[in-house]
Amino acid sequence: MRTIGLEEHFVTPELEGYGAGTATVAQPGRWAEASRRLLDLTGERLEAMDAAGLDVQVLSLNSPGIQAEPDLGVAVSRAAAVNDLLAATIEAHPSRFAGFAALPLQDPQAAAKELERSVTQLGLRGALVNAHTHGRYLDDPALRVVWEHAEGLDVPLYLHPANGVDAAHVLSGHPELIGPMWSWGTDTASHALRLVFGGVFDDFPGAKLLLGHMGEGLPYVLWRLDSRWGFHNHHGIELHRGLPSAYLRHNLYITTSGVCSAPPLQCALAALGPDHVLFGTDYPFEEMDVATEFLRTAPIDEGDRAKIAHTNAERLLKL
Repeated sequence: MRTIGLEEHFVTPELEGYGAGTATVAQPGRWAEASRRLLDLTGERLEAMDAAGLDVQVLSLNSPGIQAEPDLGVAVSRAAAVNDLLAATIEAHPSRFAGFAALPLQDPQAAAKELERSVTQLGLRGALVNAHTHGRYLDDPALRVVWEHAEGLDVPLYLHPANGVDAAHVLSGHPELIGPMWSWGTDTASHALRLVFGGVFDDFPGAKLLLGHMGEGLPYVLWRLDSRWGFHNHHGIELHRGLPSAYLRHNLYITTSGVCSAPPLQCALAALGPDHVLFGTDYPFEEMDVATEFLRTAPIDEGDRAKIAHTNAERLLKL
């Protein structure tokens, strides 16, 4: 069965320093090994793909990527350079790799132009965004131009976690809860809900949002969101689709990256439908062979397994 992974990270020596803050949430030895693998684009990575039975990786720049750069001009030039490198890697291995662009969201107009260039000239399949950009989230009115281009090009934006601007007070005194084990998931789910209540999907009903890690918990709270929206003070917000869940079922696609567990997969399939669940490994932070074995053996319908493994990705990304 053809298998395509949508959350497969890399970094370059020039951009490696942006991830220094992320290193603080990992055990030093584990971070060193992940960093080594991130820098390898086609050597050990292809060997591991073959061993795991992973046919295609959709590559994306590791968190926080270009968005950590404080200088607008540098961000624009480095985004273009890394997207050119990604396109060249794909051209050299067209049956094994596809890619998501990195965007210089510090400059919304430049980010929109880079998305268009990356898709129409470089053949990339959308873009991956690492959380906020210096405190600005994807519902910011200035970033509507990026959503306009993404909808017009019919490509998804993949929203991936990164360190937050700050940490919630409830996490104070518990640094072990900060990072991918807990806070990144709640931060990313909250970011996605900002898009719903901030009107992004009303303005761009054809927009497509990808979330990893089995949807960052959102598939499991749809009923609760709708119930409390009926009770809640709406603060002047109107949802054209009526209920929060309607947007998540329409605009949201999720990947299995970093969650190799049958109960949440079964729940996600029931909540969002099998056309909205795709495969990912979260390499190199998780092991490819663990993820592909999970996909092969999960107790789900064989037709759904094929959709998750490859047909949904082929349709969504036009592979």
